Amino acid sequence: MKLMANPIVFRAAFVFICAAFSFLIGMILIRKLRHSIAEEAAMSADPTPTLQTLPLNLYNTVIQQLKQQKHELQVQSQAEHRRARATETFSQAVLSNLSCGVLVFGNNGLVQHSNPAAREILGFASTYGMGAADIFRGAAVWTGHASTGTFPDGAVAQTFPLADEVQAVLQEGSSRRQVETDYVTPAGVARHISVTISPIASGDGSLLGAACLVTDLTDFESMRRKQALQAEVSAEMALSLRTSLATITGYAQQLAANRDPHMARQIAQDIADEAAQLDQNIGGFLTGKTAVKAPEANALGKGAGSAH
Repeated sequence: MKLMANPIVFRAAFVFICAAFSFLIGMILIRKLRHSIAEEAAMSADPTPTLQTLPLNLYNTVIQQLKQQKHELQVQSQAEHRRARATETFSQAVLSNLSCGVLVFGNNGLVQHSNPAAREILGFASTYGMGAADIFRGAAVWTGHASTGTFPDGAVAQTFPLADEVQAVLQEGSSRRQVETDYVTPAGVARHISVTISPIASGDGSLLGAACLVTDLTDFESMRRKQALQAEVSAEMALSLRTSLATITGYAQQLAANRDPHMARQIAQDIADEAAQLDQNIGGFLTGKTAVKAPEANALGKGAGSAH
């Protein structure tokens, strides 16, 4: 009791008790704080991003998005490449099965592509890199009517190389042109061809080259010439028939007016000869072996009969 009555001892005891009480309160608060932190960690599976981890997460996200975009671009590029190859394969199949020839000239005037029909018609194993002058050498085009050699106004027609038509389209950008000409292959086979030359323009209107469509008209031209010859022979045959009939009519009139037996026999013989010649001409015309007697000869025969 005396010790507690000492103010210094009492003051020290009081300080000790307050310190112990504060320590106890602190321990209790620390335990509660640890327990609260443990509960929050258990409730949240993903840790909350910190200032140090936030940039790394953003970087990984951007990388993943870039990889996804790259993959999508690769898929799109492959699809476009497949479509382009399919279109090219289809175009080549169409060109390969065309019966008419196709030549594609570039701006430099050289062949960049040709289909099998063009090589067969023109007689070349390969036309790649050849110019129009090398392919259509010697082939000429009429500036007027090839049959008459004149223009409608009477001017004389002229010829110029077919290769100049191709150059006119390539250099001057001329419109579509269509011509016909006689052509001889390198092996010496004569053909009659039709050539249609058209410019090839890009989307912006610039000239990319020229396309030539080549058609073999040899059989058609041969048939047309045969028909023209047949028409000419038919006209000659009709004239010969009319002349023979006129001659026979003249002989018959002479025979009716003549009373001399010798002269009558001669005129009858002339009629028989003219009829035989007429039968020969008609028979030859029908069998294709025409032997038309010239109208001048018939006229001479008629004159001879009149002389009798």
